Amino acid sequence: MIRDAKLSRRINEDEHPEIIQSLRLYGWLYEQTFGPPPAALEVFAGNLKLVEIEAERGDQFLHSLTSVLEAKVAAEEPLSPVGWSKCQGCGFRTRCWIPAVERNDVAILPDVDVGLACAFRDQGITVISELSDRFNIASLAEFRRLQGERLVKVGKKAERILLHAEAWERHEPLVLGPLAIPWHDSYVMFDLEGLPPFADDLDRIYLWGFQLFGAQAGAPHAVAAYPGEDGDRETWYEFLDAAALVMNEDSDIPWVHWSPYERTYVRKYVERFGDPTGVAARLQESLVDLLPLVKDALVLPIPSYSLKAVEEYVGFERSQDTFGGDWSIARYIEAVESEDEEERKRLLDEICIYNREDLEATWAVLQWMLAATAP
Repeated sequence: MIRDAKLSRRINEDEHPEIIQSLRLYGWLYEQTFGPPPAALEVFAGNLKLVEIEAERGDQFLHSLTSVLEAKVAAEEPLSPVGWSKCQGCGFRTRCWIPAVERNDVAILPDVDVGLACAFRDQGITVISELSDRFNIASLAEFRRLQGERLVKVGKKAERILLHAEAWERHEPLVLGPLAIPWHDSYVMFDLEGLPPFADDLDRIYLWGFQLFGAQAGAPHAVAAYPGEDGDRETWYEFLDAAALVMNEDSDIPWVHWSPYERTYVRKYVERFGDPTGVAARLQESLVDLLPLVKDALVLPIPSYSLKAVEEYVGFERSQDTFGGDWSIARYIEAVESEDEEERKRLLDEICIYNREDLEATWAVLQWMLAATAP
């Protein structure tokens, strides 16, 4: 039996054909070497389930392998549109993503996924400027692309795609209206670092970070995960105590975060460990997701509305050369598994710096957005 382990949670031909073909290649090589085929081909997936891969025999597999070899020696590369998510962690990013940005490839726009980019390419549309030449909002909304086995319309995304194309061609943001954030003389920036479900048997937050900015500016506060069986619960309660100190001083202060992640996990932890003093309920009423407010107020000439992309656009600079969510998770796992107390502290300090700069970046973006959308 041949088995491989992958982080991917979905193992199928549509999303990860390379994983399936890799297992088939292992099986074919085994059969060529030892004679009989392997008893089974299996993938241990990121959702902790075993997925059996159907083997291809003889000529059938050689046909699949030949198609890969033909692609490698072809005069032109096969079409594989770039995408922000899939390209950021790729070691070949400089080969594909950067040239795509330089030539204004239509696939770099937010809301233009791989399927839509392929559909545009079929119509001879490869660069951003061709979108406004070929479409208005109504005609792009009616444009159909393949999604799975169905043809679906672009629909409501049409207006946003064309606005992004306009902003990209102008090299400047388009102001749609004021930033609709509750006014206050101070704000709390709020950011969590967590283990995803596939990295742990219980998806959990290993650092609860927040910091006051504005008139009541203060030092960052980071509640790191306690070790042990009850560590997750103890960390949650310490965070609630720390949050209560801020809210008792100013019950109306907004807690600003980027994307729904923070709201989702506050709710999950209430369900998991409760809210004995009512602090989490007060916190939930104070949470403000800055991401949709930014999207409603501005169209930015950037390929993604991730915090990292937006902060770079507004000119925020970090002190760490390497950072990011995956980096933070890897550092945390390394720290937990280290038996060297000094090394563990160094790694956790790096995570705290990363979290602190996430908070500072969110504040920098908020200030820039308020200035950019001011009447």
